[in-house]
Amino acid sequence: MISALYTLFAEQSFHLDVWSSLRRILISFSLAVLVALPLGLLMGAFPRVEAFFNPLVSPFRYLPAPAFIPLLLMWMGADEGQKIGLLFLGVIWFLTTLIMDTVKSVRMELIETALTLGASRRQVLSSVLLRAAAPGIVDTCRQMLAVSWTYLVIAEIVATTDGIGAMMMRARRFVNVDDIMAGIVIIGLLGLILDMLFRGLHWWWFPHLRKTAH
Repeated sequence: MISALYTLFAEQSFHLDVWSSLRRILISFSLAVLVALPLGLLMGAFPRVEAFFNPLVSPFRYLPAPAFIPLLLMWMGADEGQKIGLLFLGVIWFLTTLIMDTVKSVRMELIETALTLGASRRQVLSSVLLRAAAPGIVDTCRQMLAVSWTYLVIAEIVATTDGIGAMMMRARRFVNVDDIMAGIVIIGLLGLILDMLFRGLHWWWFPHLRKTAH
């Protein structure tokens, strides 16, 4: 497998496939966070918002993301949008509900104290709820990013010429097990690196949690 990795990177420009896959993951997950963060925050803060959106969001958590492939192909074709769309759909529903649950877990005493001191709803939302829930939200994003990687190969097997998944499918046609294993290892390494990055950001952004951990 080590020799397969060397051949892929040295002779077959595998770094371009790695970059294509990493770009798709980062774009799709960033879009998911941009949607899930405000929606989950509002659902967790306001029961009426939760009552309206939860019946719309919850059913999609039980649908496998690959089930949307035919629709994505019809709407977006077999280009980049279809792949990013599938990766987006793979995490958006769970990410939204997990952020909502994180916001709802904020201690009520903090909210009541802020309201007693004269804070407006907007101030409570931004200065109390968001700040108190921020460590949990970052940790939720770290875990859901790992889920996003599990859909990568599925997203890249449909009419795709680049990416780790596409390379693995080409290797399957030629029964090249070493290349397939190399692709699995690279996906695992990339996921581990991003996980460590999120852990580092969590450690850096929330130093007060480091103190309470000791």
